[in-house]
Amino acid sequence: MNKLERAEVVKAMETMCRCINNEDIFYRWLMGGVADGDINSETTLEEITEMGYCNDDSFKDLMTLFLKLMYKAGGNGGLWTDGITSGQREIEWR
Repeated sequence: MNKLERAEVVKAMETMCRCINNEDIFYRWLMGGVADGDINSETTLEEITEMGYCNDDSFKDLMTLFLKLMYKAGGNGGLWTDGITSGQREIEWR
């Protein structure tokens, strides 16, 4: 297990989720993913590993949630950053 590699992925998922252009979808990340304020631009990879996000079950759950939210965001607001909004597709909520 390479916790630093996992921490890089956790930080990347946090960055991408903060680009979700739909508050309801993003809120799901805050509730089931990385808590608001846990990771910022100053947070080190070592600190992320100490938060528990890189343990096997937690990491698996984060990746699963991330994929689900990206899929949902793809049809409900897309992603937004620096004044640019991604294209989106139509999907049905289940």
